Amino acid sequence: MQSTMPLPDADALAHSDQLAAALREEIRAQGGAIPFQRFMELCLYTPGWGYYSAGASKFGAGGDFTTAPEMGSLFATTVANALAPVLGQLTAQARLLELGGGTGAFAEAVLLRLAELDALPARYAILEPSADLRERQRDRLLRHLPAELAGRVEWLERPFDDDWEGIVFANEVIDALPTPRFVIAQGEVFEETVRLDADGAFVRGTQPADMLLSGAVRHLENYLQQPFAEGYRSESLAHLPYWLQAVAGGLKRGAMLFVDYGYSRSEYYQPDRDDGTVRAFYRHHMHNDVHRWPGLQDITASVDFTAVAEAGLHAGFDLAGYCSQASFLLGNGLDQALALADERTDDVGRVQLRQQVKKLTLPTEMGERFQVIGLQRDVDFEPAFELGDLCGRL
Repeated sequence: MQSTMPLPDADALAHSDQLAAALREEIRAQGGAIPFQRFMELCLYTPGWGYYSAGASKFGAGGDFTTAPEMGSLFATTVANALAPVLGQLTAQARLLELGGGTGAFAEAVLLRLAELDALPARYAILEPSADLRERQRDRLLRHLPAELAGRVEWLERPFDDDWEGIVFANEVIDALPTPRFVIAQGEVFEETVRLDADGAFVRGTQPADMLLSGAVRHLENYLQQPFAEGYRSESLAHLPYWLQAVAGGLKRGAMLFVDYGYSRSEYYQPDRDDGTVRAFYRHHMHNDVHRWPGLQDITASVDFTAVAEAGLHAGFDLAGYCSQASFLLGNGLDQALALADERTDDVGRVQLRQQVKKLTLPTEMGERFQVIGLQRDVDFEPAFELGDLCGRL
């Protein structure tokens, strides 16, 4: 762990200790170990205590990480440019469903831009598991949007279960799905667990993998045309197809757009990436001690975008395109969005806008580390991916 890691204050540590005690209780109740997936789920989503369920700030300079929408409006404005033609192909009752709304910054900027493009959805729904974030989003949108736009926004407890047309959008959501971890031992697939050592600290363990995880790992090996080496450890979101079908719900016509950090499958499962991609974020510091400070730090894993494409095809969608974030934004009018924003700000604002562009597009920042994938059903979403399409890597 980095020596510059800031330490939580006493109240935060007390909060973490409460969740840690509940985790230890569950581990003991389950016979001494729980799957890593369950540990990650409890750390992130336990009501009132989990990282995404408690009230502490997550986003921006005072939080643990900064997402693209929180940097300013350029990201969402450019995404709106890509979504508008799809909405234009749908009926007037089309909906836009955002998974995980952050602070509401994306919803605010994308609705304003869609209004300028005369491409507003009839309903803008945010599926947000955190009650605290829902309140922050609602407050922001009521304060910053015209009443007519704010009136289109709603919050859901679960995905739409009726038949609908529209778009599903998610930025940095798949990386936060609790993921199973696997390890190869004597040629067999085992699941990583979390157990307690003699001092009650959380440590790694293993147990035989169930059929779903074992089958997913063997599928990876078949795809890669070679078995994983002894001791190889990584992640596989074996339940991703079920999650994608659940969030799409009854989407009969429209598109899905996912933005996240990750790789194509052949890049993800490189032989030298033999401890996977799971890591933790705390106060803009990334580290590998995911067992530390439950509830205070984000736990995340990179995305296998080949798996996203497979899940979409399994759900009856076609692959619209796959490219880097830089290519997607530049191909959908980032330059024009910058020029328009320039006209609406002062010299200081223009400097900040150019800092946004650098963060969003430079290879050393988010430009190449973040990937964008689009799925479509009975619409044409492919033009949004014409610049820098990387489908051949999937």
